[in-house]
Amino acid sequence: MENYFLNILLAKDHPEYVLILCEALKLCRLPFLKERTSDELTYAQDTIDFLSHMGLQQTSTSYRLQLLEYSDLPQTFLLSMVALENQPNIRLQLLHTLQLLSSSSDLNCAALLCARGAETICLHMNEADPSGQVLIRSTEILWNLVERCNKEEVTEQLSSLECVVYVSHIVLHNTRVFAVYLSHNALVPDFKMDFSLEDMKLKKLLLNLLVLMSSDFAAQQIYKEERVMLALLTLVKPPEASSAPHRSGSRHWSALQGEELQLQALATLATLAPILLDDYKLYQGNACLLMLLDWCVVPDSYFGQGQSFHSIGGRGSKKAQMRLCIRALRSITSLCEESVNQDLCDQGIISQLLGNESPDEDDAIALEVIADIQLILSTLCEPDMHRKELFGSEGVEMVLHFLKKGTERFYSGLGHNKLILSTVDCVWSCIVGCYTTEDYFLAKEGTFLLLDLLSTSPGCVHGIVLSTLLELCDNPNTLSHILSWRPSGGGSAPGLLLQMWRQEEEMLGVARDPHGAIADPRRPILTRSQQEDAQHSFPAHSPGAAVLELSENLRSKIYSIFCKIGFQELPGLTRKDYVTLSIIRRYLDFKVGEVWDEISQELREGGVRPISPDQKALSSICSITEDTARRVMEDQRSIIELQQKEESSEEELLYTEVRETPPGLDWPSMPSGPWTPNAPDMVTGGQK
Repeated sequence: MENYFLNILLAKDHPEYVLILCEALKLCRLPFLKERTSDELTYAQDTIDFLSHMGLQQTSTSYRLQLLEYSDLPQTFLLSMVALENQPNIRLQLLHTLQLLSSSSDLNCAALLCARGAETICLHMNEADPSGQVLIRSTEILWNLVERCNKEEVTEQLSSLECVVYVSHIVLHNTRVFAVYLSHNALVPDFKMDFSLEDMKLKKLLLNLLVLMSSDFAAQQIYKEERVMLALLTLVKPPEASSAPHRSGSRHWSALQGEELQLQALATLATLAPILLDDYKLYQGNACLLMLLDWCVVPDSYFGQGQSFHSIGGRGSKKAQMRLCIRALRSITSLCEESVNQDLCDQGIISQLLGNESPDEDDAIALEVIADIQLILSTLCEPDMHRKELFGSEGVEMVLHFLKKGTERFYSGLGHNKLILSTVDCVWSCIVGCYTTEDYFLAKEGTFLLLDLLSTSPGCVHGIVLSTLLELCDNPNTLSHILSWRPSGGGSAPGLLLQMWRQEEEMLGVARDPHGAIADPRRPILTRSQQEDAQHSFPAHSPGAAVLELSENLRSKIYSIFCKIGFQELPGLTRKDYVTLSIIRRYLDFKVGEVWDEISQELREGGVRPISPDQKALSSICSITEDTARRVMEDQRSIIELQQKEESSEEELLYTEVRETPPGLDWPSMPSGPWTPNAPDMVTGGQK
């Protein structure tokens, strides 16, 4: 009885089976009787066999669907569809059934995939079909298989050369803006699309397929041959530029459909343009996107419908087009292809982007657009001094505007965190290195804003802000700005940096005594992770833990900034600050000692014994580092003792004044403010 249903359908020599089958079908319309509730489980296997051989249905919907998953009915329908090429009506009904089965069950999809259903459906999806439903239903089945099955297995079936060629021709010839496309390729007959809702959905599905197949090299070659990039650039053009006025009585896409296709094509372009870069340049993709960008900012009567996935938040405006256009430009510029970026700059993209800031900064879409604009500007300006000059005062004003916003809404979830990071990156890439732009930034108190940001931002922002300040310190005018900055709560920039150093060391697990001084002279700046890594050996081609640590925390950046501003006569420091400052001053010496100590350890673990002069040199270096740490510890003790003596003297003086104060007068108060040691050599760690 196996595949009995298929045999009956194909039995041209036995017409007597037709009446028998019809009677069986009539009987199976009636409910099956059962004596006990357990009959469903008892006769489950019989029902499965019946469905597998006859293709008939049970009465209970849930029971029927459950048993269908364990039958071979999907495979039977798949094989029947292939065999019924000359019976389009029955084949279409089978396709509809397969669509329903694949949309309702993962097991049904898996059964189809085991029978190479993806490949079979693909190779028969564009056969002659007067109704136009075969292609649509076949696409839906393939989409169900992609969503419900192993994507790698589906891709494997669809990646054969025959499938790629077959699907690519369907995709390419149906994503064009023309209603009818005449092909001279024998594999693809003339295919006509109208402006129905089904064809609209098909176009969107085909655009999605372009993205899904873009990772396949064979598909990329076909994209180039069939000029996919030209079709996409045609679809993304502004409405008034993409089509002439429609003649009376002619059919065309509605405004809503045109918007959906335009946005879908823009989203597809952001993925395909970096892959098909040569075609993008050939068809002047830069000019097309900049023209669209111009259209996005020019006020007119256009009213965004905002009813599709890509147009969320863009109703009544061109926000959706702006966001996807900027996203596509970011995707292109991030490749750092100089010819493409230079062409964009020659067409005036820098001034165009600087004039496109959105005033609504509480909107997630606007924040995304602004952040992407800043990333594009950073990519364009970083390697070229002339572009930094073009960024100029207008760009500086834009950066200052967003720096003044601060970090109050950093965790709002709308994208303020990305905006802060992109703004600081814009300072680093577009301002630093160009003295005219730097001086304007400093004159507008840009350094103060960076320090304000440093004092209020979460730790994840500190690294990029410190790096930017360090780069700005190459400008001699920056140092006075750093030293003159005062936060609202009191203190100074050096005090803020020293506080950040202590917080960083506490997080890293560096050994310190209660006063913040060095606790172990043999490991003056060693972190907890370095001690753990000491148990492991690093490959010869990779740096050790002491070197890797430089890029993993803020201490090296803070030390470098102090090297710029100096270690003496710093304003607003406390006793604890001077104790910390004595460590920072010797940070490089301690770090060099750590590196040599790692070298000695690696030699010991490798069983290598240095020659006597080298061994003596290694021992001498290690002892010098330890002696330096001990001298710093002595200086720190002197600072602490001196401060304690001064505090005791001030306290005794206060008590004396209290005793001598006549009744009725206010008592004197303890002196306040930053502490300055009397011995200048202690400030510098005993070094002249």
